[in-house]
Amino acid sequence: MDIKEILEKCDHTLLRVDCTSEEIRRLCDQGIKYNCASVCIPPCHVAGARRYVGDRLKICTVIGFPNGYMTSAVKAFEAADAIRNGADEIDMVINLSMVKDGCWQDVEKDIMAVREATRGHILKVIIECCLLTDVEKVRMCQIVSRCGADYIKTSTGFSKGGATREDVKLMRENCPESVKVKAAGGISSIQDAEDFIALGAERLGTSRIVKAAMELENVEGAPQENY
Repeated sequence: MDIKEILEKCDHTLLRVDCTSEEIRRLCDQGIKYNCASVCIPPCHVAGARRYVGDRLKICTVIGFPNGYMTSAVKAFEAADAIRNGADEIDMVINLSMVKDGCWQDVEKDIMAVREATRGHILKVIIECCLLTDVEKVRMCQIVSRCGADYIKTSTGFSKGGATREDVKLMRENCPESVKVKAAGGISSIQDAEDFIALGAERLGTSRIVKAAMELENVEGAPQENY
């Protein structure tokens, strides 16, 4: 697969807690140059990034991140605020405590609160696969699909594991075509990216593919690994 095709599926990501505005602007410059699907950045940087890029690049941000245990009302407010600030896409984290308690209706209500706050914008739901059993993953595929989310996403990249080939395959097999799959966390090479796309991922959350593209061009200032 041509690296340009891979880059078009990448949410070029910087979610370090200490990232600076200068780093975010540099991330945006790279996202524009390499025609990435979006840049995925912390909520506090959304307004500044929107002013900086105008309509040249999609802005994605994270909600309930990275633990997901905020109340549904807080997540919905956070999502609406991000959209007001210029976010095009929202990646929310599910409430894993509810999952482990088997409170499936509450899990669904939590996602729906954010779905209602993000109508007209892309919503991706992070289920943090590394903390779930396969049975729980399948159940989450069903719930995310019922909620009308646009994507189901493997990982935050901040827990004990990131995307795996097995999880992407399972998610693709258990979601309808209307729900796309995003693989995120630990995508460290072009081969990884190709493998995840071949298994059905339509988005990749990573900074390393842009770094690989820059290294192929021998460009100085390739991004630090941060996701």
